[in-house]
Amino acid sequence: MGIDLPLIWALIIGFGLMMYVIMDGFDLGVGILFPFIPARDERDLMVNTVAPVWDGNETWLVLGGAALLAAFPLAYSVVLSALYLPIVVMLLGLILRGVAFEFRINADRGPRHTWDTVFACGSYIATFCQGLILGAFIQGFTVSKNAFAGGALDWLTPFSVFTGIALLFAYALLGATWLIIKTEGDLLERMRALAQPIAITLFVAIVIVSIWTPLAHPEIAARWFSFPNIILFSPVPVLVVLSTLALLWAVNRDSHALPFILALALVFLGYSGLVISLWPNIIPPSISIWDAASPPQSMGFALVGALFIIPFILVYTAWAYSVFRGKVRAGEGYH
Repeated sequence: MGIDLPLIWALIIGFGLMMYVIMDGFDLGVGILFPFIPARDERDLMVNTVAPVWDGNETWLVLGGAALLAAFPLAYSVVLSALYLPIVVMLLGLILRGVAFEFRINADRGPRHTWDTVFACGSYIATFCQGLILGAFIQGFTVSKNAFAGGALDWLTPFSVFTGIALLFAYALLGATWLIIKTEGDLLERMRALAQPIAITLFVAIVIVSIWTPLAHPEIAARWFSFPNIILFSPVPVLVVLSTLALLWAVNRDSHALPFILALALVFLGYSGLVISLWPNIIPPSISIWDAASPPQSMGFALVGALFIIPFILVYTAWAYSVFRGKVRAGEGYH
């Protein structure tokens, strides 16, 4: 029995995307929370919590895109053709955010307020576009003769707009719980207060998406509600409820790391629900990872490079977070 290279590459890409959502999620969430924190010194603290790691977090996005091109070129061509506009706008949002991040550090009070606004806007734009992309991906693509055959605005639907808004709350929750770990005093208490309504809103959004998706896609409904799948997959919604309740409990206690861990669990459960709904299709609704895979020789050659570089990324990431662990205080941080 040979090695299932498409399956291995699907796991690598899935792992890379999950790492990006986790790591750049709280990073973008910090920017999303900027409008709720007007004080300059508190904004400086917020930025300093992510300053040592923010650019490294996006390594996983680059890895996912490169892996998709190497392993599933058909999916790469279809997805990019279908989602060209939101992807470009997302990248522009990330660029705006990165520029503002660097320029605000040395700006005077007046210009710094402008760069703070750009930083927040870039965070909102990038996150909302990622949500649009997610919603469009769930809805699927029109493919004819191995090429995208839909319209330029097929991605813009009520469902994709809703997933864009929902992702804003998901990243905001990650950002708020990250700041609970990294800050002290008034800012910490502000984050505890913000995390509660954000968590409740995100839970409601997850429920709506969980109902909307099977109603709009009978094949997804059959996946979830047929026997024995309904029993096998039932832990996912149950754990979503329990994680939300535990998160609401944790933010009201003198706990710092637990709210962030539970927020990660909530995001992971949403991600796992998406995988369950779409697997094994990499181009929804009907093109599987095996149909879209590149030749085995290409996948095998690229796999050698991936297995070489991924451990280095993991070690560097773990080392960076270890070095910069602990609370960030006024007067400390990025210069």
